[in-house]
Amino acid sequence: MSQKKFLLTPEGLEKLNEELKVLINEKRKEVIERIQEAVAHGDLSENADYAQAKEEQSFIEGRIQEIEDMIKNAEIIDTHGKHNTVMVGSTAIVSVLDDKGQKSERKYTIVGANEANPAEGKISNESLVGKALLGRKASDKIKVPTPAGEMTYEITHIE
Repeated sequence: MSQKKFLLTPEGLEKLNEELKVLINEKRKEVIERIQEAVAHGDLSENADYAQAKEEQSFIEGRIQEIEDMIKNAEIIDTHGKHNTVMVGSTAIVSVLDDKGQKSERKYTIVGANEANPAEGKISNESLVGKALLGRKASDKIKVPTPAGEMTYEITHIE
């Protein structure tokens, strides 16, 4: 059975490791203490604190498993270096022309789906725009159908 690879930048891997440490060393202990306290109060069938703590414990354990799997199957993206074409790890500065004729400039860093954060300019290699930019060169123009209408992207620079 092949494991899914998770594309991560070095910074993304560091964030996952930090989250994992907090979940294991702090959150897990806190929820166990809450469960023990709720058990000490007696009848568990009508104890909302116990039910809530057990639900939180389930979420924490699931997230720990998920992060451990992502770290184990991580493929680190090279975000430094000169790229002639847009690839995962590249930053593309693009001029965007929307279907109403409005032009703007945007800066997108192509990352794996787990690190995508459009508010920070990090878009997934699996997104409509991310897919369209991959493999393209500076000065390439690409038309992308988006939920906001068809947009034309011109790559002005690749970092």
